[in-house]
Amino acid sequence: MSLHHAEYMHVQCIGDAVDPSVERDWMITYMPLVKRVVRSLSSHAGSVMDRSDMEQIGLVGLLEALRRYGQPDAKFGAFASMRIRGAILDELRRLDWRPRTARQGAHRLRATERTLRRELGREPERAEVCKAMAISLDEYDRLQRDDCAEEFASFDAMIADGIDIAGQQAGPEKRAVDRATLARALLALDEREQKVIQLYYEFDLSLEEIARVLDLTAARICQVNKRALAKMRAVLEQD
Repeated sequence: MSLHHAEYMHVQCIGDAVDPSVERDWMITYMPLVKRVVRSLSSHAGSVMDRSDMEQIGLVGLLEALRRYGQPDAKFGAFASMRIRGAILDELRRLDWRPRTARQGAHRLRATERTLRRELGREPERAEVCKAMAISLDEYDRLQRDDCAEEFASFDAMIADGIDIAGQQAGPEKRAVDRATLARALLALDEREQKVIQLYYEFDLSLEEIARVLDLTAARICQVNKRALAKMRAVLEQD
């Protein structure tokens, strides 16, 4: 039995498929998508979960996506990525994947940035935040990465909740509404913010990979990401 078939058989026990042979073929077809999502999230997992476990959970998310979506089309990849990512992040949250000190540090960073934003009337510079928090630039970068991971997880959960309203099947009409709403939210972003979101969600790049593509530091990508997700969340919460 091939690796793909073995992984599929592991997931198949979740429930009875309408057509196991067709479902198996789709699972194999979209296996690379699972691997890309796992690669993009692996830096968030730390030592809590290894890649093979993340891939197994991602396969569960892929199977659920196939059963909710129906016949895959050109838009299925984006829908499945969200389900796969959501399944993995749910498990990481269940395992309390970030130490309490990391969560507290990220919250303190956000609070300091909000205070400085009010006082200065603009986005604070990295050095200004470091001075206010009495931390080094390296510590600031670490806190940014922790905060960035939490922001992505929170936003993914929000999107997943929107997709699964009342547990309904995501039919063509609802998928069209979801896509239109997300497209409108993306229009609220500037060019760099759009690129970061696209590289993360559409191309499943990690933060470090995005930083290399855009020739920026990972901490800077986190800053751009936070602004982008805040803008998108504001648009989505209006609907």
